[in-house]
Amino acid sequence: MPIHTTLTDLFASQHLDGVMVATPNSLHVENGLDCVEHSVPVLVEQPIANSVEEAIRLAEAASAANVPLLVGHHRRHSLILAKAREIVQGGSLGQVVAVVGSSLFYKFDHYFDEGPWRREVGGGPILINMIHEVDVLRWLCGEIVAVQAFSSNETRGFPVEDTAAINLRFAGGALGTFLLSDTAASARSWEQTSPENSGYAHYTDEDCYLIPGTRGSLAIPIMRLKVYAGERSWSEPFHEDTIGVDWANPRAAARALLLRYSRRDGTSGHRVGGGSNTARHASNPRGRRSRKIGGFAAYTEHSVNDGRGGEVSCTYLCCKVQI
Repeated sequence: MPIHTTLTDLFASQHLDGVMVATPNSLHVENGLDCVEHSVPVLVEQPIANSVEEAIRLAEAASAANVPLLVGHHRRHSLILAKAREIVQGGSLGQVVAVVGSSLFYKFDHYFDEGPWRREVGGGPILINMIHEVDVLRWLCGEIVAVQAFSSNETRGFPVEDTAAINLRFAGGALGTFLLSDTAASARSWEQTSPENSGYAHYTDEDCYLIPGTRGSLAIPIMRLKVYAGERSWSEPFHEDTIGVDWANPRAAARALLLRYSRRDGTSGHRVGGGSNTARHASNPRGRRSRKIGGFAAYTEHSVNDGRGGEVSCTYLCCKVQI
């Protein structure tokens, strides 16, 4: 695989049909803008930016240039979560009144040694991990309209948090609580409770989300559904069921989506963001005929100055579409 020190060098050396940016969070906007400038479709790992203002800047640039811009919220491709959303929105739980979630896990020391930026502002589990949880909760239960939170760096002592307790209010009236920690010896995280990523130990007796409504509740990803068959009362038994769901690696589906948008046949679009700041990015038609998707073909890695006298490692995964 060819090695390049900058994206500019990479673009100058060969034609690329798409780029997946997996650099430190602080470089996402810069790298995304480089791709937009070169009219190359880009999937940016989450978070899209470290601030709302920077996210809007990148989204508006991509929209103005008519370049597809996707964000790596791969859990939107989860078959388990798709089924959970179907149950919640289908009314089986009644009106959703609460959400209880957790992302509790222990990150080993080497994780921070190989990526020192994770200890600094712009890193931390809120931007690295909680960004996934917020996206999932919005998808399952609707928009979040208010947030209260405590955070702490007491355990690791890094400049960024290692633990947070969060209260949420949803537009539909439901209230939520969420516990987040990357220094908790616990299996209550999506990575460890769902079978979708073989890189983590898997615990089938745990869940990480509970969504109670006025008629029943759903535990996810166990998919344990408890609903009242008759009178609703805490003295009455629930009808219990475990919903069977096929599963697959959602990251593969996210990569396939980038490849589909990289075809640039003018037929695809993707929505980034929400509300008044939603930007629609349609594929850039260039009169090219449809092409066979070939897969990821170029991998580049380099180190950049982190602004504090050190260096951080950056990775780009790029794709070429085979004619």
